[in-house]
Amino acid sequence: MVTDTVQENNSVIIAGRIVEECQFSHEVYGEGFYIFKVASERLSDQVDMIPITVSERLTALENLKQGTYVEIKGQLRSYNNYNNKKNHLVLTVFARDIAFTEPVEGVQAPNQIFLNCFVCKPPVYRKTPLGREIADMLVVVNRAYKKSDYIPCIAWGRNAKFSSTLEVGTNIHIWGRVQSRVYQKNMGDQTEERVAYEVSVSKIEIVREEQKKESLQEV
Repeated sequence: MVTDTVQENNSVIIAGRIVEECQFSHEVYGEGFYIFKVASERLSDQVDMIPITVSERLTALENLKQGTYVEIKGQLRSYNNYNNKKNHLVLTVFARDIAFTEPVEGVQAPNQIFLNCFVCKPPVYRKTPLGREIADMLVVVNRAYKKSDYIPCIAWGRNAKFSSTLEVGTNIHIWGRVQSRVYQKNMGDQTEERVAYEVSVSKIEIVREEQKKESLQEV
C-alpha cells in the first residue's frame, strides 16, 4: 500500500513517436536500463523531446524502434550527472508501463504529470519584456527507500503570482506537462546550445492538513 502511495506522489502519462533509439544507460543488480527519446506534440505545434528510461525487463528492446508510437506511464525522476566534475541535474521519465499504439486523429496525445511535492527553494518571480508573469520553482518529491527527486517547474500568469508567495517546505500538488526547452549557455567567449527539462504548471494548490490526514488514513 505504501508503494502505491509513493507512485501517486509522482505520476506521468506521455505519448509520442520514438525519435532516438535505445542506448545503454546503467545497470543495477544485474538489471540493465536503457534510455531513448519520444517526441510529444503540443497544441501549439511545438514538439517536446522527452528522455525515457526503461528496464530491459519491461519490454523487448527491439520493439523500441525509431518511428514507433508509444504511450508511457511512469514517474519523472532526477539524478546528478557529474560531467567534467560539474554537478548537472538530469531529468528522465522512468517507465513503469509501455503500450504500443497509434495516435487517434483529432485527439491530443497525452502529456500529463501530477506531483505531490514540497517547495525546496524560494520561487523566482519575474516578468517578460512583454509583461507576462513567470515563476521558476524547484520542488522535491519523495519516493521509496528514502530517495527523492528534484524537479524544476515553471508557472505562468496567476499560477506564477501564486507560486511567488509559497515558502520553502510548503507541501503542494502540481498538475501540468513535461516539456523540453532549448537555451544558450555562455561558456566564456563561446555559447553552447543545451536542453532543459521542466514541468509546465497548469494547476497548483497547497495541501491542507485535512488532505494529509486523509492520505495517512488511506495508507
